[in-house]
Amino acid sequence: MVLKFLLLPLAVLLLALSLLTAVRVPVAVNWRLAVLAGEYGYLLAVLPLGLAASIWWSRQSAAWPWALAGWLVCAVAIGLLLKPVVEAALLGQALPARLKTAFGPARIEQPVFSLDRLFFRRPPVASVTTHEYAPALQLDLRRPAAGAGPAPVVIVIHGGGWDGGDRNEVAGFNDWLVTQGWAVAAIDYRLAPGHPWPAQREDVQAAIAWLKDNGDELGLDTNRLVLFGRSAGGQIAAAVGYGTRDPAIRGVIAFYAPFDMEFAWSVSREDDALNSLNLMRQFLGGPPDDPRREVYRSASAQELVQAGRTPPTLLLHGSLDTLVWRRHSERLAARLAEAAVPHAFVELPWAVHAFEYNPHGPGGQLTTFACSWFLARLRGD
Repeated sequence: MVLKFLLLPLAVLLLALSLLTAVRVPVAVNWRLAVLAGEYGYLLAVLPLGLAASIWWSRQSAAWPWALAGWLVCAVAIGLLLKPVVEAALLGQALPARLKTAFGPARIEQPVFSLDRLFFRRPPVASVTTHEYAPALQLDLRRPAAGAGPAPVVIVIHGGGWDGGDRNEVAGFNDWLVTQGWAVAAIDYRLAPGHPWPAQREDVQAAIAWLKDNGDELGLDTNRLVLFGRSAGGQIAAAVGYGTRDPAIRGVIAFYAPFDMEFAWSVSREDDALNSLNLMRQFLGGPPDDPRREVYRSASAQELVQAGRTPPTLLLHGSLDTLVWRRHSERLAARLAEAAVPHAFVELPWAVHAFEYNPHGPGGQLTTFACSWFLARLRGD
């Protein structure tokens, strides 16, 4: 009875969770479960393993078919939960060559992917100072240890669907960026619907201007800036980085972001996980008809690429992302290739939105390696 009505159903539940590493998350399923399965699955694999042991101890001669079914389900769940680790290791074998081809050689101390690092702790927490860069808008500044000269700056633009989020998003990743020799300015910006585009562009430009005005005092090299964002923040980072034409912006990093807003409108639905059409109405004022055509264009990095003027770009996206389709990054990468802009598009086959939230997981390790390479090249290391 215990086997049939308790252990076997638990095994099926674990199998359902593990399937999120192989199939796109249905709208009705919280995408965070897919992050849990994909980026922490190597830890969760002990659950079906323990369950398989429990099935062994609870088996009875008359219940062998149920026991065999339970073991099979547990075995498949274990395999799927470990699949991202295997795929990350395989992808990592080719990643250095891809990054070298895209950006040139770099000296990177960390391995591309390591089983040991799956269990290491986060990097030391960097000290933070908070500054007001515009009325009612703040940035958190992290700096490397003194003594290495003025530090180039990564400006971090948070995600949140343009109507939420704040500068504290994934603070541990900002601490890691400091270990790479970069100062980090994580900024707030005005949110929709009260402040539609281009308010966000204006805020990023105001943050850049503030950093330049105060860079000498703060020990910053504001002639070397990188704009970095996730999701909605990646859209803002790319649109500003490509559209501002500021030579100080040396690069753009964007994770799982939309880059062609008219295309985004065309593939969005009212019943998707984010109610994307509503988010875009709030952010851009409505559909992409004639009164808003220029607004859509100015928010679309895809439309702003220019040969010889667009900064080098690093794109990362999960193949199973249902919040922002991977085709956004794929299409921008193709456009950058047409314009001969140095770029790399790293697609993670098991991953969904927010794959780097576990910095030591499969997605986190490949993300930090790719970013480390990109930033080292921009530093001239």
